Amino acid sequence: MTKHFLEPEELALLESRLKRKPTEIEEAIIFSLWSEHCSYKSSKIHLKKLPTKSDKVVIGPGENAGVIDIGDGYVAVFKMESHNHPSYIDPYNGAATGVGGILRDVFTMGARPVLNMDALFFGTLNHPKTPYLLDGVVRGVGDYGNCVGVPTASGQTMFLDCYNNNILVNAFTLGIAKKEKIFLSIAKTVGADVIYVGSKTGKDGIHGATMASSSFDEESIKNRPTVQIGDPFTEKLLIEACLEVMDKSLIEAIQDMGAAGLTSSAFEMVEKGGLGVELYLDNVPLRESMTPLEIMLSESQERMLIIAEPKNSKEILDIFKKWSLDATIIGKVIKDKKVVLYYKNDIVGEFELDLIEAPVYDRKYKKPAYIDKINKEIELEAPDDLSSKLLSLISSPNLCDKSPIFEQYDSTVQTNTLKGPEGDACAIAVKQTGMAVFASTSVNPIYCYLDPYNGSAIAVLESYRNIIASGGDPIAITDCLNFGNPQNPEIMWQFVQSIEGIKDTCAKLNTPVVSGNVSLYNETTSQNIFPTPTIAMVGVSNMQDVLKSQFQFANNTIVLLNDIELNLGASQYLYWFYNKIDGKVPDPKVKLHLSLKKFFDIAHKKHRLIISAKDISMGGLACCLASMCENNIGCDIKININSNPHEFLFSESQANIIIEIKNQDFDAIESIAYESGINAYRLGFTTEEKRLKINDLINVSIDDIKKAKSSTLRKILS
Repeated sequence: MTKHFLEPEELALLESRLKRKPTEIEEAIIFSLWSEHCSYKSSKIHLKKLPTKSDKVVIGPGENAGVIDIGDGYVAVFKMESHNHPSYIDPYNGAATGVGGILRDVFTMGARPVLNMDALFFGTLNHPKTPYLLDGVVRGVGDYGNCVGVPTASGQTMFLDCYNNNILVNAFTLGIAKKEKIFLSIAKTVGADVIYVGSKTGKDGIHGATMASSSFDEESIKNRPTVQIGDPFTEKLLIEACLEVMDKSLIEAIQDMGAAGLTSSAFEMVEKGGLGVELYLDNVPLRESMTPLEIMLSESQERMLIIAEPKNSKEILDIFKKWSLDATIIGKVIKDKKVVLYYKNDIVGEFELDLIEAPVYDRKYKKPAYIDKINKEIELEAPDDLSSKLLSLISSPNLCDKSPIFEQYDSTVQTNTLKGPEGDACAIAVKQTGMAVFASTSVNPIYCYLDPYNGSAIAVLESYRNIIASGGDPIAITDCLNFGNPQNPEIMWQFVQSIEGIKDTCAKLNTPVVSGNVSLYNETTSQNIFPTPTIAMVGVSNMQDVLKSQFQFANNTIVLLNDIELNLGASQYLYWFYNKIDGKVPDPKVKLHLSLKKFFDIAHKKHRLIISAKDISMGGLACCLASMCENNIGCDIKININSNPHEFLFSESQANIIIEIKNQDFDAIESIAYESGINAYRLGFTTEEKRLKINDLINVSIDDIKKAKSSTLRKILS
């Protein structure tokens, strides 16, 4: 009796197309290909709304990674993906193989990886599993990236109780390639060899794609064999071998064996080319005895599939063997649009590609009931001691010093890092051109829960602010859209609203979406995560344009760009001191961001008037100033506050950046601000005294700031 993998409705659809019952191997393979992870069947119709083109976009969505032009014949190749479910089941290996997988997505395009980032979301620190999960994930990310030799130079980490039983691990990689040396995953030539390269195949990761497309329950949490096991040293060899055969132009197409393993890579490559393939599963290098189904669905790591003309095959095999990697011909490209699986001279599976296209769902959605219950007017009593409030707030898990995490990552390997994890955006030198590539990742799940449209818009805008405040010109984004169960109409409403927010904001900023990932069913025992549309933005500029995020010199002027919007709704202040997730999300202010970009182009790039800069985000003005003081330069702020001081200091107002300039340049800055359509206010001055002073409201030492920020995570990750 055939074991059924598909739900009854999808099984009936498949049977109607085949006009017969599928065999067990056929159904299991279709089960993987039709999973959310592989097919995007619940999100595809909405993803098509996103802007994907600009004069800088070379390749948009549809390939392994997006590609943008960075000048002088070079391109940046980048993508972000999730490895959420595996990292909860097995935090070390789940996170490590998440890094390995996104690295392969980039170097399979012909790019040498030069930058990693991560976005990590955990439950509260007092949850019994959080220390274990945090430790395992951080070690997994660090060990894999460090061993491969790619710097992890930026990222974000947040802690909220909605992630207590469903953590998120989002990994980003960026690589650099010559524009004429980009490789795609499209099979083009009938009779071409299909070549398996990399590690041997084992039983780890079988049904990993379908596990990642399902909600968690108590049983699935124990499902450790579906988590892949990575080997970063083999990955390093694989990078070098792949780049060598690419440099010699020996291959026609190449694809990572990622989710669903050999199945997805083989099917996708020939389907894109309108061709078919015969696979001889006896030839697949194995670590252990395996059935044809296990061979097809294994997600063993560090494996690639290459298509090449037969005249080049021997040289390709020789190169991979030189790098101590397995390499063997396992199939042929055929004219008929089908996939035929052979095992011991028997056909064990045959798939007409026209018949197995995944269904696309236009799922119902409705506004959640909680949205109408949000209190848009948050009024809080003014505290007596704002100094102690500041120190407490910056010690909170979401605002504390994250160096116990990023110190485990090598952020300077390859010697290209111009700005590392200490800033809001990182910057990597492209030494071949004298340019710098900037990258930043951001999302505030509290905003996205309370207002998915504006919260998603702000995620785009914060990355945009981070890049311009670091001296870069934002160009494009990749996203990792983490949501709960799409079969719940209220969750689907969150997703649709988020897509609309990203779409509208990216269109106005001219920062299209060139790649990305959707992770649904982030639900455990009916508890869904908050909407978490992680945005990673990439920009470019000259190396000399890179700005520091902390004060650099005493006796300089501190300037606030744009007015502070007074609103403690949705803030970390409200969450930390009152344990409330409520209130109106800040106004995104898209037009003011465009004006900020114009201001930095003139004040910084043209006239070199800005010494350091940092955007205001979580924690508001006071927390931003505290971070800028961490270079042991103090500040003395004297400004009229015509409202409750705690609102001015801790509101998470958007489109605000604090800059450091020379005293004599304020008039010029004020004039450029007016010309750019923004306001500029002199806040005060940097000082030799190592203290943060704000009127007579706050007076704390930099040592106390550092002590408050550093103790929270150090205790857990010691």
